[in-house]
Amino acid sequence: MRGTEVSDSKYVHGYSERESVRLGDQANTLSGLLHHDTRYPAGSRVLELGCGVGSQTVHLARNSPDAHFVSVDISPESLAAAQERVRAEGHSNVEFRQADIFHLDFPPDSFDHVFICFVLEHLPHPAKALEAARVVLKPGGTLTAIEGDHGSFYCYPETEEARAAVDCLIRVQADLGGDSLIGRRLYPLVTSAGFREVSVSPRMVYVDSSRPEWVEGFSKNTFTAMVEGVREASLAKSLISEARWEKGIRDLYRATEEDGVFCYTFFKAVGLK
Repeated sequence: MRGTEVSDSKYVHGYSERESVRLGDQANTLSGLLHHDTRYPAGSRVLELGCGVGSQTVHLARNSPDAHFVSVDISPESLAAAQERVRAEGHSNVEFRQADIFHLDFPPDSFDHVFICFVLEHLPHPAKALEAARVVLKPGGTLTAIEGDHGSFYCYPETEEARAAVDCLIRVQADLGGDSLIGRRLYPLVTSAGFREVSVSPRMVYVDSSRPEWVEGFSKNTFTAMVEGVREASLAKSLISEARWEKGIRDLYRATEEDGVFCYTFFKAVGLK
């Protein structure tokens, strides 16, 4: 997500082609785990906040073909990529608009549902985004928010260097005003924004070599690729030595081998207005 409070320079993962591929790998690998129970009734009007390049959008559109989605992002480049992605998938139930997540140009009570995924972690003031979402949601409508928590990660074999590399990602994101540990505080965030009957469900990713598609899609192409993306910032901030960083990344890849294990937890919150 790139809002007025999250400039391009503050998005911890950057905007490279590699990052777009990583986002697609992540969404495709996690779609069943995160979205199997995200389905909206026919005729519903759904607002997706911070759609980025449309990695989640295509799964929303596929799961609820008779709902109408309005997917917004502040970046015209991301919106163009999202529109192309949705078009290529053959979905016709999505419209895209450029919009600021904190200043939504929709009348109050405009949407039956609001969906936001992997956006709040990048915002200095995530509660404000949820409050803005509540304004445009109809009474009785639902908010769905999904976030990860990098502190929930562990692997086998695990080394001090592997953990230090992951900690660099957490620290770099915190320096940019984000919170990569936000999954654990989704419940208080959503309730404090005025939503009721809030429920949060943990969605654990467990990966070993018996699940080769998860080794590639999550362990390598999602999580370790995400950590690798903060190499330059970590070294520039002297968070870690180059030798220690390189060993940490090697050790993360070591945990994707035949006897390796990865584990990580996402959190999904649903609340009512």
